[in-house]
Amino acid sequence: MRPPVTRHDPAQGAARRPFRLLIVEDERRLALSLAGGLTAEGYAVDVVHDGRDGLDRAAEGTYDLVILDIMLPGLNGYRVCAALRAAGHDMPILMLTAKDGEYDEAEGLDTGADDYLTKPFSYVVLVARVKALLRRGGPGGGGPSPVHLYGDLKVDTAARRVFLGEEEVTLTAKEFAVLEQLVVRAGEVVSKAEILEHVWDFAYDGDPNIVEVYVSALRRKLRAALIGTVRGAGYRLETETAR
Repeated sequence: MRPPVTRHDPAQGAARRPFRLLIVEDERRLALSLAGGLTAEGYAVDVVHDGRDGLDRAAEGTYDLVILDIMLPGLNGYRVCAALRAAGHDMPILMLTAKDGEYDEAEGLDTGADDYLTKPFSYVVLVARVKALLRRGGPGGGGPSPVHLYGDLKVDTAARRVFLGEEEVTLTAKEFAVLEQLVVRAGEVVSKAEILEHVWDFAYDGDPNIVEVYVSALRRKLRAALIGTVRGAGYRLETETAR
């Protein structure tokens, strides 16, 4: 079941860069469920399912926070966390585990984790911990605004509403989900595979060209030049054209 979405009061003014989160969790359904909920909160979320992949991605230094499971294939969470800290990466790390006990918590914190959450946990509690860690990491870390403004385009990811000027544009659930992936990473290239993973989940085995169908629908409903195609790489929300 998809986690509930915490609602936020719409913020005013121009949208800022969304916080980027990395989830390293080998329970695929849990990882993708968390990713869906956190994306709906307005975060840009990436997911990997292996400790070595998690270490490589986190070491790129582009993430504001890492949600890290302890029991992982490749490298366990303790070793991933310790390696990141040894390399000088100081992003907040929230560790997840099915274990429970003072020793496990002490070991996690000793390797450099900032917080610790034992499964099963409340999604609401996880979001609260994420926001607290982001606040701790710097000013304005209370969570990104769910309202994204690009010229006359307004996308409210909490209320799931889209406006062009004063006119509301009606989108299907899948159309909105595709647009949301582009919005939270505005100006970046989002691959077809990433959209498939976040919108259709890892179990989808249909035609990957379904993404093109939904992008075409968004271009018709919004503005053709708003969503650019980067040949061989994916799609990008062209923020300059939205002014």
